[in-house]
Amino acid sequence: MSKPIILAVDDDISVLEAVVQDLRREYGERYRILRAGSGQAALDTCEQLRKRGDQVALVVSDQRMPGMTGVAMLERMQGLFPDAKRTLLTAYADTEAAIQAINSARIHYYLTKPWDPPEERLYPVLNDLLEAWTSGHTPRYEGLQVIGLRWSAKDHQVRDFLSRNQVPFRWLDPEHTDEARDLLLQYGVPDVKLPAVLFPDGSALAQPSLPELAARVGLKTEAKSNFYDLVIVGGGPAGLAGAVYASSEGLKTLLVEPEAPGGQAGSSSRIENYLGFPSGVSGEDLARRATTQATRFGTEFITQCAGGVCTKDQYHTVKLGDGGEVTCRVCLLAMGVHWRRLEVPGADRLLNAGLYYGATLSEAPTCTNEELFIVGGANSAGQAALHFAKFARKVTMLVRAGSLTGSMSKYLIDQIAATSNIEVEMGTEVREVMGDKHLQAIVVSKDGQAAQRPASSLFIFIGAAPKTAWLPSSILRDDRGFVLAGPDLRREGRLPAIWKEGRDPYLLETSVPGVFVAGDVRHGSVKRVASSVGEGSIAVQFMHQYLAQF
Repeated sequence: MSKPIILAVDDDISVLEAVVQDLRREYGERYRILRAGSGQAALDTCEQLRKRGDQVALVVSDQRMPGMTGVAMLERMQGLFPDAKRTLLTAYADTEAAIQAINSARIHYYLTKPWDPPEERLYPVLNDLLEAWTSGHTPRYEGLQVIGLRWSAKDHQVRDFLSRNQVPFRWLDPEHTDEARDLLLQYGVPDVKLPAVLFPDGSALAQPSLPELAARVGLKTEAKSNFYDLVIVGGGPAGLAGAVYASSEGLKTLLVEPEAPGGQAGSSSRIENYLGFPSGVSGEDLARRATTQATRFGTEFITQCAGGVCTKDQYHTVKLGDGGEVTCRVCLLAMGVHWRRLEVPGADRLLNAGLYYGATLSEAPTCTNEELFIVGGANSAGQAALHFAKFARKVTMLVRAGSLTGSMSKYLIDQIAATSNIEVEMGTEVREVMGDKHLQAIVVSKDGQAAQRPASSLFIFIGAAPKTAWLPSSILRDDRGFVLAGPDLRREGRLPAIWKEGRDPYLLETSVPGVFVAGDVRHGSVKRVASSVGEGSIAVQFMHQYLAQF
């Protein structure tokens, strides 16, 4: 972090040099000491410092300067660095003007010249001023910054991606903060190129794609090798569990995940019924722990999407979104599911501009003191309601069913009932979402009566749809797209025509030998984190049995 600045101002070169020498001797290790030979030069210097994001802690200025007095300069300095401490150097004849300036220019102190010895007449005063500045000062943020508009779908995508990958950042909206506009000028990013991601080294990405952003923040996007024992597609609980067990048992493992480890569970604010965490655990923390564990055993992670799987001579090739491909001996499909879409007028148009699918925890701070709506009555909706209630003035859950007991765990029902700013409306559905550039209102139906309500944020949790459209037809799925495996293949009556092996499929093996499935994307799976973890680990045991044949 760059040092804060002490600025000395005097038109007399010899006096200015004496002030600078005294300041450097006492404060040079903790502060940058700058000088200016006139009031206007000081203002010009401070304008450049403000644009660069530097911080001025103290200005020490002479009073009698041609063109602009010290009082006039310090008064204008308030608009550039309002928190900086301002000290005036005066002759005895200017004492009355200095006293008046304490009110007019809000000068913090004045010193009469000469100030020798500085140990008695200069440093004690400045030490008090600098201590006061430090105690009330927030150091400049030196990390990653995102400048974007709240209601921009692209801005939401960038913030959500960084949040889920646990990349720390600060978000600023140029419509509401001068600092955001100053940063855009400092980094040379036009405001039509938002969102912009600003890096501490002075570089920036304007309207980045997710692969571009992933590479820039240090996520790996290319595999180190072309061949692996196991390629896992999907980094949710099932994929992470498979990675831990496979790599710990000696299989060279690659995990391919397009967004962030954790899947839907990774966005859960609090999972309280997972074994071994009596106080609960956030989905983000669980994903972080599992990723660290798998990496320690040797699993390789890349941020990529899978675009196809083909099988030839008992080897499987996974095609990647950037055009590359990796080959493996066995493959695990653990892509999870995405939230089912809300099929009402306006929903597609306002996606990520007030209407969101899933918890999108990156949006929670932007909802401070607002009223928001959550659609759904399962555990994920309940966890989100409790999390958002920490920020929002009111959270309203809109539940189509007549009761929560059939879809939500009792501990969540009890916590929601005990949270004063959460209201649950049963038998209620959203019929329309409305707004120009962002969500402004929703139309809800209850007991056959439709009513319009103002709304700025709507979060949807209404069931799951599998991410399997990219799979080849040889990997059989049910009529909703969930992958069939093991005994379910025979129950569907479709296995004999395509299965050429002299054995039945293993429990989690798909219709393509050597390709396994685990977690929510599997037909008939139990949609719970613990179940997905169990399936991911069990699948590895069947992989060993499969590989033992060769």
